[in-house]
Amino acid sequence: MDTQRLIIFVVFSFGILMLWDTWQKDQHPADVAQKTISAPASVPTPTPVPGEKLMPAAPPAVAGEVLQYGSRIKVKTDVLNAVIDTNGGDLRRLELLQHKDALNPEKNFVLLEEGSGKVYVAQAGLIGAGLPTHKTVFQSSAGEYNLASGQNELKVRLEWADGKGIKVAKIYTFHRGGYVIDVAYEIQNQTSAALDPFAYYQLLRNGSPPAGDPKFVSTYTGAAVYTDKEKYQKVDFSDIDKEKINYPRYSQDGWIAILQHYFLSAWLPKKDMRREFYTKRVGEGMYAAGVIVPVGVVQPGATKQIAVPLYAGPQDQDKLSSLAPGLELTVDYGWLTVIASPLFWVLSSIHKLVDNWGVAIILLTVMIKLVFFPLSAASYRSMAQMRILAPKLQKLKEQHGDDRQRLHESMMALYKEEKVNPLGGCLPIVVQIPVFIALYWVLLASVEMRQAPFMLWLQDLSTPDPYYVLPIIMGATMIIQTRLNPTPPDPIQAKVMKVMPIAFSVFFFFFPAGLVLYWVVNNVLSIAQQWYITRRLENAQAGNVKR
Repeated sequence: MDTQRLIIFVVFSFGILMLWDTWQKDQHPADVAQKTISAPASVPTPTPVPGEKLMPAAPPAVAGEVLQYGSRIKVKTDVLNAVIDTNGGDLRRLELLQHKDALNPEKNFVLLEEGSGKVYVAQAGLIGAGLPTHKTVFQSSAGEYNLASGQNELKVRLEWADGKGIKVAKIYTFHRGGYVIDVAYEIQNQTSAALDPFAYYQLLRNGSPPAGDPKFVSTYTGAAVYTDKEKYQKVDFSDIDKEKINYPRYSQDGWIAILQHYFLSAWLPKKDMRREFYTKRVGEGMYAAGVIVPVGVVQPGATKQIAVPLYAGPQDQDKLSSLAPGLELTVDYGWLTVIASPLFWVLSSIHKLVDNWGVAIILLTVMIKLVFFPLSAASYRSMAQMRILAPKLQKLKEQHGDDRQRLHESMMALYKEEKVNPLGGCLPIVVQIPVFIALYWVLLASVEMRQAPFMLWLQDLSTPDPYYVLPIIMGATMIIQTRLNPTPPDPIQAKVMKVMPIAFSVFFFFFPAGLVLYWVVNNVLSIAQQWYITRRLENAQAGNVKR
């Protein structure tokens, strides 16, 4: 098998796998929630940990309960528009002002929302007899809050009282320029008995992938848990359906999140705070992922506060690592992370110099090509030698006809005589394949590519080329590469090689423009290198230059 066929085989197989994954999703789509959706079957029940004091039981579930609507509180900062519902004090809508919608660039991207076939909200509540949950109605002194000029944080206070001496305030704190929202409970106990409550913080989401998710490319939508001991673990919605728990339930550190392409939301309890993680199916196609933390004993006449930050925003790798250990792992490059992470660092470093992600991709491609230049040269040299031997191989094929054994023996004798290794170009390409695939995931998973312009008609490197110019150019470069390669002796293989460039051009119609740009530049550089090596060897063979 020559090198070009190996490359095509690997890329073709990769494309088929992605197409199969997409077809499976189309055949078994996740259920989409309607406007009125099922709420969690009950307030989470803390599970006793061996050796620890038994946590209090949760209130019983109410059959047929739904997500209720109260008064709306609008909050605006320099980077967020938020809507809080007084029913439960839920964060029901979160609009990111610095990110545009995938389907309509005239609108801002909305991460958390309810209705229009999507449910994704942040909820919290207290566990303890008579204490407010995510189904309790709070009161607010205002219906609108705005972060003023020169103001670094904005607090939204919701209040509840049982009329018997217990008062609870739910306090949201928004920060200038940030996507971290502190969600705190302030518990005032004016009764004669001590309270020992727990707080739960959860994300409620339906299982549908986000609108505008790339076609023919598999991206992850689901939950994830991180602890220092067990590290990063995905919790797929299908695993939640099956009640599979492979993540640690109890820990002194870590976070829980729900991820989708380019964005995430995550509860980030403080370090050394005892916590219990949970995931559960709470309705048809509806899932909750959350964490339970102890508030501590609130003595009569005392007031106690607990806060857990919520991050809800883009998967910005430079910022995630500073928020919580392991949070940067939500930008998941899979099993090639060890290669992909350094590649992204190099790519982002180049971007800081040129301030254009398209130019950065081109320069990174050139750098990778230079690193692998010796390996590529060996591969193309082997292919050029096979091209020179092609007439002799064809003659042997005509001599031996259908006698494959004698044909094989004669070909091996010819290779030995000419000192040619027919597989000499394979190993260099095999070494490069992990780098190519890692770069593929870097360009696919990095939110920095989202809606990043390059030039002219390419105004979003994360979406397909709107006019298919790059895929057509890529197809043309593949045709040129095919003509530089030796013609396969098998007529069927020869026909397949001619059809491959067209087939791959069609595949790349649906790939993000940044990925196609990489392949085009890589192909152009490969053509130049292969043409030079082939021409030099052919001239040497003709006696025009010394070997």
